[in-house]
Amino acid sequence: MSKVTPTSARKSNHIRINIEEEVRSDLTTGLERLRFTHNAVPEIDLRQIDPSTTFLGKTLSFPLIISSMTGGIETATAINRALAEAAQAAGVAMGLGSQRAAIEDPSLEPTFRIRHLAPDILLFANLGAVQLNYGYGIDQCHRAVDMIEADALILHFNPLQEALQPEGDVDFSDLLRKVEIICSQLGVPVIAKEVGWGISPQAAKELVEAGVSVIDVAGAGGTSWSQVEMHRTQDKARTQLAAGFLRWGNPTSELVTDVRLALPDIPLIASGGLRSGIDIAKCIALGADLGGIAGPFLKAAVRSTEAVLATLEKMASEIRICMFATGSPNLAVLRQTELRHIT
Repeated sequence: MSKVTPTSARKSNHIRINIEEEVRSDLTTGLERLRFTHNAVPEIDLRQIDPSTTFLGKTLSFPLIISSMTGGIETATAINRALAEAAQAAGVAMGLGSQRAAIEDPSLEPTFRIRHLAPDILLFANLGAVQLNYGYGIDQCHRAVDMIEADALILHFNPLQEALQPEGDVDFSDLLRKVEIICSQLGVPVIAKEVGWGISPQAAKELVEAGVSVIDVAGAGGTSWSQVEMHRTQDKARTQLAAGFLRWGNPTSELVTDVRLALPDIPLIASGGLRSGIDIAKCIALGADLGGIAGPFLKAAVRSTEAVLATLEKMASEIRICMFATGSPNLAVLRQTELRHIT
């Protein structure tokens, strides 16, 4: 029996709150204000649409990653298993939640170990970047990658969330230098990811200069972790403090556009509030390489692998139909498709 650490207890609360409470940002992704131009004469066969892509050397059936969610508590085992089995069946990528709990307590490692269920998928390990200022280094990063036989390591950046936690780790000083050391020594690509307030073009440039291989903008419009922390605290003053950040962050659609313009060649993941294959298709047209989605898969995974797979299949169909109705036989053509602002 694994002991309950402060980290694992916090994760348990996070899962419960995300499932039971309204935790969406008061901002939107901006994707709802964009539309494709419908092509009534697409001149292609829907059955021949090819939404496949290659990312970090692995082929995906369509450009989706099940974004990082959980691990480190016993209840996460079934969730991660369902997600992994569905990702393997659908041929998409997957990120795991922060592995800090298992670094602290190795008995929790099985809650993350899903590679045997998904031997072929693109799989990402995950640690909080700020932990590099709290005793973590290349050894812990290697442990996270080796624990799940990952293809890459996500370092997530969450300064606002840490600031709103009473136990938050708030020393974000001198992190870029330490990220650079990890990138140069780890041996697998490093992905920089926010958790729902976004990575700006300037921050993305600094991270890429430090050696980061992939940017996941994780913009505003989906889960707001200030809302999650608001529901978690029992302190009225902290509740009011967290509530004040309901509209904080940069919308996902703006960040995808701006980061792609600033960094034309960097592999780019769009996440933060995406809810459908149509949202993913729009992000591809804006310049992203993949779309990351979490919330709908968490709610499906607590039911079954089949529920996750059904959600994936629906999103894949939405992407294909978007491509068909814009005359895009493949993703390269979809990337050149114009999006118009709804007035």
